[in-house]
Parts: sequence; structure tokens; C-alpha cells
Amino acid sequence: MYERLNAYRIMWVLVFFDLPTETKKDRKIYARFRKDIMADGFSMFQFSIYLRHCPSRENAEVHIKRVKAILPPKGNVGIMCITDKQFGMMEIFRGKELAENPETVQQLELF
Repeated sequence: MYERLNAYRIMWVLVFFDLPTETKKDRKIYARFRKDIMADGFSMFQFSIYLRHCPSRENAEVHIKRVKAILPPKGNVGIMCITDKQFGMMEIFRGKELAENPETVQQLELF
């Protein structure tokens, strides 16, 4: 059980994107991409930066493949995977004040 909760095994998948929004069609594609990644469990961290907690590297790969399958035809999308340990070392500021990091999701895995 300890192996599953190891901070080096738990992963965070971050999706960064900069998509065109000049035309009505571009905005529709942007909204669809955003809606689709949110349907896959990603949450907004900042504008155009979404993240998802994954209990393992294997689970992270599943969600990375899903994002790759819905990539829009134009724009830039980056996908990065980091460990829970690395995520926990991030410093987040609101103005000049240090803010608390988002809590690690405690999720139960059922097989």
C-alpha cells in the first residue's frame, strides 16, 4: 500500500495551451478542447494551464494519450508530467504573499 502513495510514484499531468481565438470557429475549437480535457478530469490551475492528479505513471500515460487524441489542428499545446514530490515543492504566490499549494487528491483505486 505504501508503494501506491509514494510521492515519487504519484504523478501530476499538466497541459499548457495557447490556441487561436480570432474567428468564431477558432473559439469553438478552443472551447471544445478545454471542455474535453475537463471531462477527462483536468482542472484549471491558471488560464490555459490545466492539471490532473494521477495515482501512477501508467495512469498518467492513459490521460496523456487522451489529450494527444484531441489535439486541435492549430495552436500550441504542451504536456508535462511531474511527480507529486516535485509538485509539492512548487511555490505559488498571490500578489507578494505565498499561497498554499493545492492539496493532493486522495483517491481510492478500485480494480
